[in-house]
Amino acid sequence: MEASAALRHTPLYDAHVAAGARLVAFAGWEMPVQYAGVGAEHRAVRDGCGVFDVSHMGEIETEGPGALGLLQRLLSNDVSRIEVGGAQYSVLCKDDGGVLDDLFTYRLADDRYLTVTNAANHGRDLGWFRDHAHGFDAEVRDRLDDYAMLAVQGPEARGIVARLVDAELPLRMRTATLPLVAGIGGAEALVCGTGYTGEDGVEILVAPQSAAGLWDALLESGATPAGLGARDTLRLEVCFHLYGNDLSEGRNPIEAGLGWCCKEETGFIGADAVATARLEGTAERLAPFALTERGIPRQGNPVLFDGDRAGEVTSGTFSPSLERGIGMAYVRSELAEPGTEVELDVRGRRRAARVEKRPLLALAGERA
Repeated sequence: MEASAALRHTPLYDAHVAAGARLVAFAGWEMPVQYAGVGAEHRAVRDGCGVFDVSHMGEIETEGPGALGLLQRLLSNDVSRIEVGGAQYSVLCKDDGGVLDDLFTYRLADDRYLTVTNAANHGRDLGWFRDHAHGFDAEVRDRLDDYAMLAVQGPEARGIVARLVDAELPLRMRTATLPLVAGIGGAEALVCGTGYTGEDGVEILVAPQSAAGLWDALLESGATPAGLGARDTLRLEVCFHLYGNDLSEGRNPIEAGLGWCCKEETGFIGADAVATARLEGTAERLAPFALTERGIPRQGNPVLFDGDRAGEVTSGTFSPSLERGIGMAYVRSELAEPGTEVELDVRGRRRAARVEKRPLLALAGERA
């Protein structure tokens, strides 16, 4: 466990303490893992609106005539397809196709982009961007300390945010710089139609000094504060990847089921290795699963088939929506097809499970 004195705090740290949040060390930051409880916060997002402090996420700004060329070289997706005001998901790869991070990039102007990094990877990503910027007429800036970031998610999220913004909200996968109402200081906010929960909503980037006023206004308007625990159960129900669990330098995007965000024709770093994996296939693939009996799977649990080890769980939890254990695991490719029956070794006990289609949340409809 990291020493508390060495941990960074977001601009909303005092608000979390005042709200009675349980705080934990996460990627070098002291962050709220829960307030009222993971289950209650999870259901608030699925049924109403939850707000997460995600100010620990990093931001890298790339600007200049060569910004597009640089990002095409770095990011796996086709950055030229992002319109001004658009957003795009991609991965950052090494030459061998190993994944360094998964990222969202927003195009703020013709030659200006903002890329959001995972907290634990921000320093490495920033160095990677700068190391590869030579020869491109582009400036790479660290914007980590210039933004606080709030994720407002759930079926009521847009209605709540709309009351705090003096303009129409951007659509899904779109972004806009909008003025906040005067009661929050009249500051501008970058409002993005993205999220990590499978629900509609927005992510809002504001100056750090505006974060507390926005947080309070969201809670007063009906949003429920939610922590990292609910963020994890929500993302896993819709099979969104978590770097360090489901993605790593030792795995390529094809194994991870992210071939859709890789456009090898752009020549990004690692494109040749990704193309080979796409053509030849991979020994293992990431597959979602649900337990068919009681148990809560965890990262590192062995996956068994016919009694033999056939893979390993990368993410596992108890799903509040499905009321059973769920997760994702790398398994032998032939076992990754939906319907495959497997077993998990959960703390020495075998638990029956089945490989399912994405998203796992759809199983809730089958139960209804």
